[in-house]
Amino acid sequence: MRLKPIYKLIFTTLLVTVVLPLHSQVSPAANQGGIPIVVGAGFSDYSIDWGPGQRMEGISAWVDWFPSRLPAAISGLGLEAEGRDIDFGRPAGIPRMRQDTGLGGVIYSWNHYRNFRPYLKYLAGVGSIDFPPIGAYSHDTFSAYSPGGGIEYRAGKHIWIRGDYEYQYWQHVFGPHDLTPAGFTVGASYDFRPWASQQR
Repeated sequence: MRLKPIYKLIFTTLLVTVVLPLHSQVSPAANQGGIPIVVGAGFSDYSIDWGPGQRMEGISAWVDWFPSRLPAAISGLGLEAEGRDIDFGRPAGIPRMRQDTGLGGVIYSWNHYRNFRPYLKYLAGVGSIDFPPIGAYSHDTFSAYSPGGGIEYRAGKHIWIRGDYEYQYWQHVFGPHDLTPAGFTVGASYDFRPWASQQR
């Protein structure tokens, strides 16, 4: 399914989803000595699902928002917005290949350990792909869904090292078939929340 007409709408919705909660939480978070967000970036290595064994690399960035007033049972529940650009190390024979995603959804982080923080997430949004030309056709966008998870390790008071895995479903790429890129991201996050909030 092509989503070119709504690509900007989805991106804007993800941006507003992240910005509005930040705006509404500025005053209470300041009283606690921080704001309830985590920002990060990393390096990604992905199987691009374009022929057997084909892999590429790229960069990723994410923003997580964790509400500060939730019941204890769901205190690790939050929202994540993520962007990824897989654009490096193109395999021979597909020099135009590029896969980008803009995704947003829910994340649940277990904050019960001092230096380790496992998490699960489910994101949805848009996948954009450049591919070898089929006539004049060499670019398209599709709906994309991505379950994933990983673990973060505390490297400093607010610095966490993240190891992340995602399995993506791009629906109905070139007919009835789905594209399923999948891979790992290693990066670092800065957690703006106060120390106590990071250990609930």
